[in-house]
Formats: sequence, C-alpha cells, structure tokens
Amino acid sequence: MQSYAQDKENLLNRLKKIEGQVKGIQRMIEEDKYCVDVLVQIAAVRAAINKVGLMIFENHTKTCVAQAMNTNKQEEMINELTRVLVKFVK
Repeated sequence: MQSYAQDKENLLNRLKKIEGQVKGIQRMIEEDKYCVDVLVQIAAVRAAINKVGLMIFENHTKTCVAQAMNTNKQEEMINELTRVLVKFVK
C-alpha cells in the first residue's frame, strides 16, 4: 500500500483538473491567444502539479520515512529522500 493511498481520490481529482488545464492551454495556443494569458495558465498548471507532488511527498515523509526511522534503514531512507527532493525541485 502506498503512503498516498488515503488521499488517492483527492490526488486523482486534482490530476484530472490539471489535465483539463493543460487541454485549455492547448486550445489557447490553437486559437492564438495572447502570450501573457497562456503563460499565466502555464504558471497555474505548474503550481497545481507542485501541490500534488508536495501532498505525496508529505505523505511519504509521514509514513514511509517515519517507519524507516524505526528500523536500521535510516541512512538509506535519508539518501532516497534527498535524491527525490533534488529531482522534485529542479
């Protein structure tokens, strides 16, 4: 079971909204909408996808990382967490 399982429905709903936003951006470009308006929508999608990532990251930290701290896998989990955080913030 994944650490985000309890929020799965919420996460999927957010992702579906993001998918709609991306399709909206595609339409805007097809319709030659004003660049600034397109950029504002791209920023909104970025913020929304970051929120989803942060929700999963928070759940992972509170469950998987917390459990690993009670075992002999602390260093392994910290290394994994560091690697994924570096990728996430790029």
